Amino acid sequence: MFNRIRSRTCAPLLAALLLILLPQLATADGKFKVVTTFTVLADMAREVAGDAAVVESITKPGAEIHNYQPTPGDILKARDAQLILRNGMNLELWFERFLQRLQGVPAVTLSDGIEPIGIADGPYGGKPNPHAWMSPDSAMIYIDNIRDALVEHDAANAATYKANAEAYKARIQAAVAPIRERLQAIPENRRWLVSSEGAFSYLARDFGLKELYLWPINADQQGTPQQVRKVIDAMRANQIPAIFSESTISASPAQQVARETGAKYGGVLYVDSLSEPSGPVPTYLDLLRVTSQTIADGLAE
Repeated sequence: MFNRIRSRTCAPLLAALLLILLPQLATADGKFKVVTTFTVLADMAREVAGDAAVVESITKPGAEIHNYQPTPGDILKARDAQLILRNGMNLELWFERFLQRLQGVPAVTLSDGIEPIGIADGPYGGKPNPHAWMSPDSAMIYIDNIRDALVEHDAANAATYKANAEAYKARIQAAVAPIRERLQAIPENRRWLVSSEGAFSYLARDFGLKELYLWPINADQQGTPQQVRKVIDAMRANQIPAIFSESTISASPAQQVARETGAKYGGVLYVDSLSEPSGPVPTYLDLLRVTSQTIADGLAE
């Protein structure tokens, strides 16, 4: 009986001790530790870091990042970080409170140096569209900023970070080139990108697409009747062939518009989060490739 009582008493203490020790155990190999705010940035950082650093994402694959609520486990994961990488452009509004709990940890904004595209309308009108990583051109700046941050805070591995960054940029450029050519071959009157969220302004600019969306940014209220009607009217007037939705939200609003206009529902695009390793977009390069190919397939005659 006393053994059972002792076991019940010790179990919570052991669990608490493990929670305290796990961060130290995770970095026992001495590698530099980086934490990012979401999965896309984590994958980019891993490509630049290679084996020289450990990189973790606060949010999990498939998470909606705009209104994310950090958990105690997230704070535990990040508390022994030596560098934090965030997107900026008002994307991670939850992050400032989170950062206050991590005193002394340097945080670098990866969108620094990118010319922002403003949100055209709605309650966020005039603010920068935060989805700059969806631009293959802007991705070069993200990678340079990751490289510079790692070199500054872990100078011992500077040569590795610099070489990995250049190789990664070359792979992205090589993967995007044929997709860019395919999209530019689509007749101009069909070259429209219509989506649920206005998350593709940077990608649309890079690929020469005109853009429409049901709402400017994922928020509590999605797809008001006025927003939906405006897109329906524009799609009919311009005979736009397809509409798409994003992986972290419901496809219903986009599918409703497709039914009302006679356009094709073109499928799911990926923007805010990567998938699990077994899913369709486990890496940023996969995200760019799959999303761009889905758009091209939807717009093709």
